[in-house]
Amino acid sequence: MFIPSFNARRSTPVLLFLFSVALILILLSFYYFAVPTGLLEVWNDYQEPQRHFNTDDPVSACFVILVRNSELDGIKSSIDQMEKTFNHKYNYPYVFLNDDDFSAEFIENTKSLGTAEKFYGKLDEQMWGYPKFINQSFAAERRKEMVETQVPYADSESYRHMCRFQSGFFFRHPLLDKYDYYWRIEPNVDFLCDIDYDVFKFMRNNGKKYAFTLTFVEFMKTIPSLWDTVLNFRREHPEIVSQFPPKEKSLWKFITDDDGESYNSCHFWTNFEIASLDLWRSSEYLKFFNYLDESGGFFYERWGDAPVHSIAAAMLLRKDEFHFFHDMGYRHTDVLHCPADEQVLQKCSCNHDSFVWDDYEKGSCLKQYNRALLD
Repeated sequence: MFIPSFNARRSTPVLLFLFSVALILILLSFYYFAVPTGLLEVWNDYQEPQRHFNTDDPVSACFVILVRNSELDGIKSSIDQMEKTFNHKYNYPYVFLNDDDFSAEFIENTKSLGTAEKFYGKLDEQMWGYPKFINQSFAAERRKEMVETQVPYADSESYRHMCRFQSGFFFRHPLLDKYDYYWRIEPNVDFLCDIDYDVFKFMRNNGKKYAFTLTFVEFMKTIPSLWDTVLNFRREHPEIVSQFPPKEKSLWKFITDDDGESYNSCHFWTNFEIASLDLWRSSEYLKFFNYLDESGGFFYERWGDAPVHSIAAAMLLRKDEFHFFHDMGYRHTDVLHCPADEQVLQKCSCNHDSFVWDDYEKGSCLKQYNRALLD
């Protein structure tokens, strides 16, 4: 009788292959059936994002400044402080924008501030002007009505153009095309603390899309129909809203206390704003802005860029994409943020015992932000 011989050398690769296949099947079944769905969601939410850069790579970023020739002294003061507290170490460029031509005096005096590059641009009529769908006669009537109710900047056309520009156009100016991040600077503001790290690298390396120092409450007479317009947008464009993060993973609760029934008036004060330009360049934001714009609220009321940016960011971004720069001292008009950390204060020229808006009654929006962040 013939008995087949067993060739151990020839059979070993086959056995190893069968063992590998069995092991893979066991692991896959464990992943899909043994691990709770909720845990998988947590893993997916918090897995390390894929990076396409080294943390030490330079960042394409700039300071963006909307300013007029008449504000030369005010912007010189702001830039001088920015250079002393931060930019003399990092040399990020400045982009100046104006609805008029910059004067030779303005250019000469600002170019001499620090060694960073300076660029100067003029706004076109699309960015600074009345769109065709605005009834200017009706807009003038509405301004008169707002004067009677003592709305700030009630009769100012230029203020409305500014708010519309900052809401929907500054990031479209060709001078900003090559940048990924920006830091907004205003005339006559104070930067009160030395910053010894690269703010833009911090934003990029940590996946932050929007950063602030001050929160504020809006004067609701300036935006009586804004929230209803936001809700109309959400109802009419579910295909866009479906691209937003779930409410519980966004800062939805920063802007509403009753799940959207009303707007609580909280917003980030955009006079100081550090953000990713991709946020505003996204198709979701552009469609949102266009919807607001076509409603006429920038001119028939007095919608500000602060509530518009804040509401949009709260809907579009995840909680972990925001950052509060608590270590930056900043003053604009009567409003001040001064760091509370004693070690940070050693690098600041402000005193936390003085009036600090974030600790004041109307500064409770910072508490609202923290609650929304942790909820």
